[in-house]
Amino acid sequence: MIIYLELTIGIPAFNEEKNIASIIINLKKIAPKIIVCNDGSTDSTGIIAEELGAIVINHQKNQGYGAAIRSIFLKAKEIKSEVLITLDADGQHDVNDIGKILKPITNNKCDIVIGSRFLGKSQNMPSYRKFGINIITKITNASIKDSLSDSQSGFRGYNKKVIETISPSESGMGVSTEILIKASNKNFKIGEVPIIVSYGGDTSTHNPVSHGTSVLFSTLKFTSIEHPLKFYGIPAVIFLIIGISFSVWSIQIYSEEGSLITNITLIGATTVIIGLILSIAAILLYSLVSIVRENNSK
Repeated sequence: MIIYLELTIGIPAFNEEKNIASIIINLKKIAPKIIVCNDGSTDSTGIIAEELGAIVINHQKNQGYGAAIRSIFLKAKEIKSEVLITLDADGQHDVNDIGKILKPITNNKCDIVIGSRFLGKSQNMPSYRKFGINIITKITNASIKDSLSDSQSGFRGYNKKVIETISPSESGMGVSTEILIKASNKNFKIGEVPIIVSYGGDTSTHNPVSHGTSVLFSTLKFTSIEHPLKFYGIPAVIFLIIGISFSVWSIQIYSEEGSLITNITLIGATTVIIGLILSIAAILLYSLVSIVRENNSK
């Protein structure tokens, strides 16, 4: 098995004492540096990782997936990693796919490479998870320059420029989208390779409804901040068209019959007001984002 001397592996882990040892042992065969963020585990995850020679970051309490990824990014930057690959601690990812993720980065074809579960043959992915990932990926694609099939995969590779430039801030699962939006805004090239993920039953410790809702709202939040004209402007135009149409209809009825139809009038007035509010929000947020970006570029 090839040893990639320039490679650092990052693993966010929460109560993974059953899996962490075998993962680290397999990874040490190909990577000299392994970072484990022990995100407030109440079991022996951190102790096992330290005994096996991993660089362990210990969170005193569970802060969330995004916080673990942020800590891994900071540590990778601190130890001057050339390439960082993150993967999950539950054993679902195949370490043999690391070479596929690494190749486009070392060949300077991509700055970020995502291991896509939809380009490969992932085994037994729950249908609700497929549905949720597809929706979130479509929203993410509307906010970035690249078209992806799997924006939520945790099996990813980052080159040194990304490690040193991107600073994740989201504490929850929305960090996956946050990183992609920030990377796209900085013109980093994002690519995908097929991977195989074996679920063996759904091992996720997250409630699927709350988890999916959290990711969706985080995605919408970053989309609205990064692309306010698109996010607020398009709905504003739709509401204004509807509102003006109903208002004109209401005026025509009044001119012909001398009375207003309350429902039509209210719909017209309400949708016009909503459209105006969204328009103002789009303009103000766009102005603020432009000022911030201009200051950051100086």
